[in-house]
Amino acid sequence: MPGQNPYIAQGNVRLPTRKYKLTIIDENKREHVIEVDPARIPYDEHGLDGSILGTAMGCGVSLDHACGGVCACSTCHIIVRKGLETCNDATDDELDQLENAAGLTVQSRLSCQCVPNGESDVVVEIPAWNRNLAREGHG
Repeated sequence: MPGQNPYIAQGNVRLPTRKYKLTIIDENKREHVIEVDPARIPYDEHGLDGSILGTAMGCGVSLDHACGGVCACSTCHIIVRKGLETCNDATDDELDQLENAAGLTVQSRLSCQCVPNGESDVVVEIPAWNRNLAREGHG
């Protein structure tokens, strides 16, 4: 069931109105730079519309998400290195799921719930310890 989880409260999300750059640093320290175009949102059906997970998946950047992007696990844990202030606030449900992620920081988010508003560029890192050993599909 990709998209939104009907069993949790939805946060206040403001979608971008202008293009911005999303840089994803993968677990091998490779940088994937995506120019996010608001006209293309949603890029993919995983996570909230405009989420980092959906944008990554829609642009061919692999990011683990065992629950399909509905805030029911912590495998899509990311660390927002730049631009966190432009992202929607984490809901209590997201924070509850994040407690299960290894290596939490004050910049930790679930990529399925984190939606930048486009006011500045965003840089996120996929922690190396976040690898889902039972992953399916994407290489």
